[in-house]
Amino acid sequence: MRLDKYLKVSRLIKRRTLAKEASESERILVNDKIAKPSKELKIGDIITIEFGRKQISVKVLSLNPVIKKDDASNMYELISESFKD
Repeated sequence: MRLDKYLKVSRLIKRRTLAKEASESERILVNDKIAKPSKELKIGDIITIEFGRKQISVKVLSLNPVIKKDDASNMYELISESFKD
């Protein structure tokens, strides 16, 4: 599954266009490498996202193309969450 679609389906980022813009501005890393929106994800990949002063890292657990809102958080495991001053 593409990175931009995964971020939308998993509800880490609300819209696919925002996910695309974030990855194009080099705020998203996959396995510690800058990732383009078209990056194909695999189960076990580590995604790091910068939201302004907040940074989160998650591990990909599943790649379901369609999932209910309540089950979206089961698609990833939160590894770390930090805030910059």
